Amino acid sequence: MATPAMQSILARPVSGVTARARFSQFTPCSYVPRLQRNAGMQVRCMAEDDQNKDVTPITTPPPTSQPISFPPPKPKVSTKFSDVLAFSGPAPERINGRLAMIGFVAAMAVELSKGEDVLAQISNGGVPWFGGTSIVLTLASLIPLFKGGSVESRSEGIMSSDAELWNGRFAMLGLVALAFTEFVKGGALV
Repeated sequence: MATPAMQSILARPVSGVTARARFSQFTPCSYVPRLQRNAGMQVRCMAEDDQNKDVTPITTPPPTSQPISFPPPKPKVSTKFSDVLAFSGPAPERINGRLAMIGFVAAMAVELSKGEDVLAQISNGGVPWFGGTSIVLTLASLIPLFKGGSVESRSEGIMSSDAELWNGRFAMLGLVALAFTEFVKGGALV
């Protein structure tokens, strides 16, 4: 049989009074240990019958509070002509790098097949090919940028936007080095 003080302690959780305040009402000591909120609760049956000899405690695990993280918002990309084609904008170095990559491969392929150097290739009908390729690649590079797309959004794994920039830079250096070497040598490299 529970005492009236114990009954009042057990009946008060609904009233909003904290466990510490309830417990301190009935204990004369000044130190009251703080009860943990997420402590496991054990429920046991205290029947007099021998039916429940094998009693297993039921414990509730403490709830895990992991913050929900949302992906950062995508930065707005400017589609103004002056921003896209600015010196530090997304278009100039990419377009020049793409043209240099195609130009370097084409120059080396023609040099290996016909034995002509870069200046001979340009003077023997290479200007229209250069102009056509430049227009097509420039438009193909600018249209997604003017629609608000960014180069980094389609960058995955080994084919990243940084890899494209570095390949373009090396191709530009390769074209200049090829033309300079052929000029100093006085003919085709191969």
